[in-house]
This record gives sequence, structure tokens and C-alpha cells, in this order.
Amino acid sequence: MSVQDFIKKSILESGAFDQATVLEISVGLLTALLVGALIYLVYSKFYVGVIYCRSFAITLVGMTVLTAMVTLAISTNIVISLGMVGALSIVRFRTAVKDPLDLLYLFWAITSGIASGAQMYVLVAVAAIIMILLIALFRKHQLKGRIYIAIIHYTGEGTMENVIRAFGKMKYFVKSQTVRKDSTEMAVELFFKKYDPLFLERLRAVNGVQDATLIQYNGEYHG
Repeated sequence: MSVQDFIKKSILESGAFDQATVLEISVGLLTALLVGALIYLVYSKFYVGVIYCRSFAITLVGMTVLTAMVTLAISTNIVISLGMVGALSIVRFRTAVKDPLDLLYLFWAITSGIASGAQMYVLVAVAAIIMILLIALFRKHQLKGRIYIAIIHYTGEGTMENVIRAFGKMKYFVKSQTVRKDSTEMAVELFFKKYDPLFLERLRAVNGVQDATLIQYNGEYHG
């Protein structure tokens, strides 16, 4: 027996050309749909950004199902798998990911779809439990404080020191300062352990402060 015949026989006996049954396909896609819906709910529940993107959350569900479909196709037919690898290799995605944490949800959706298509349902369930616990744990840690950007317009030479004195023991970092002809604009990053609704009123009461704006900042604070 030649090497070529041996390879052909090995491929045929390995079941590479076996077709998945309707039940296997249905269970795989249904599992992917359920896991995608779970990822959607987790993303909606634990999202900490400023602007929630519902279309991205829906994309997670579709990506899980489509990945499972691709896995089912390439795992049951070696000819289709080679053609699909070639087709997918020319696809380029250039959508910028604004939040690095979104990459975690994207890979969760993709890997869950692959595992569902490969009929590794126990792996899908265990991975989902671990991911939910991981996200919930770090979400609880993030809730210990919030980051805000304060935009303050003021006049006078000694007003800046009075404004900083009004921060008290709050952690802050001066991001920028723009000096104009009749006023000064200062952007300050503030860390609130617990938001104080009267903070802006106290800031506005400082002599020389014209106005103050507080904006929630979707960023990380380390210090």
C-alpha cells in the first residue's frame, strides 16, 4: 500500500466525510442560540460604559450561532472545510473595538459557538459559569468607585487653589487647563467612592467659579 492510499484510507475511516444528523445540527445550533442569549444578558447586566450599544449585544448572539454553523459545516465535510477556510481567510474586519472588555465578550461568543458546533456542551456550560463568575467578581470591584471628569470655568488668580481645596480628600488629577482672555477652563479627573449630589453646588459656591460640569468617564483609575 502506497503512502497516498494510506492517507486516503485514514481520512475515510476517520469519519471526516460523515454527515451530521438533523438532531445533532439542531442541538448544536440551539445550544449556540441559548449561550448567545446568555452572553447578551450578561453583557446588558454588567455593562459599565457610558453609552450602551444594543447592536453590539445582538451581534454577540448572531456571532455565536454563525460560528456554531461554520464549525458544524467544517467538522462534517473536509471539502467544505477547505473551501470555507479559503473564503474566510480573505475576510477583514476593521471595526474598532472601543472598550477592551468587549473583546472578552467577542471571544466568549466565538469560542462558545465553536464548542457548541463541536458538540462539547459540558465545556460550553462550564466556561459560561466561569465567565459569569469572573465578570461578576470584577464588576463588584469596579463598583467601589466611579470616575468623573469635571469641566470648570473660573476667573481670578487664586481661584484654582480654592477649587482644589474644595475637592477635600478626594483623589483628583488635572487633565488640562486652557487660559483664555477673561477666564480659565480646567478639566479634572475625579474619583468618587460614593457620588455626592451636592458636590457641584459646593464647587459652584467657590468665589470666582463661573460654572462647573460633571461628566461620567468610562475609564480606569489606578492610584
